[in-house]
Amino acid sequence: MFEPTTETRGLAATFKLLLIGDSNVGKSNILLRFTDDTFLPPEEASATIGVDFKVKLVDIDDERYKLTIWDTAGQERFRTLTSSYYRGAQGIILVYDVSRRETFEHLDRWLNELNTYCSAQDVVKIIIGNKVDKESERAVSVQEGAEYARKVQSLFIECSAKTSVGVHEAMDELVREIVNTPSLWQKQNTRPAAGNVRIQNSEGESWLSGCGC
Repeated sequence: MFEPTTETRGLAATFKLLLIGDSNVGKSNILLRFTDDTFLPPEEASATIGVDFKVKLVDIDDERYKLTIWDTAGQERFRTLTSSYYRGAQGIILVYDVSRRETFEHLDRWLNELNTYCSAQDVVKIIIGNKVDKESERAVSVQEGAEYARKVQSLFIECSAKTSVGVHEAMDELVREIVNTPSLWQKQNTRPAAGNVRIQNSEGESWLSGCGC
């Protein structure tokens, strides 16, 4: 598994990852668990409005990568806003709740949206069945999730953002697969290309936003 680090060293590449899926499947908590090792209980959590993001540096096989991870709202009213964030993504994380079967059944809709807004054939996808801590309420079996992932040619793992089980393993697998797909990232430019906009947050982290699909 890769380990986070704060040391200053040159970056091999910057990867853009996008979390998608229905509301309340735990996308924001997966992001919080991975980046900050925290979890917001349901009574404290609120639905994502539009799009949120976090930045994390990781080391893989002696190379450093910067991840910009975008957490999108699951509500239908935000779909036109978040569709633009598919552009330039190297990795897509599709999340469902193993205790709510309808969120699994809606994966087809999310994949259709992905295929509409991101035309890159080699974009890496991982399907995550979240909330395995609710085993007694399980509505989707591991086998169903794995078979669906094979059908749509996606990576697959189950996890629990609450207990942290499987979260880092999921991100590890996704990022390693992106690293092993050089066509996705080796042509990145250091300067904004035409049609791209460089975005910078309050902490000085910056990346390119534009159509890389």
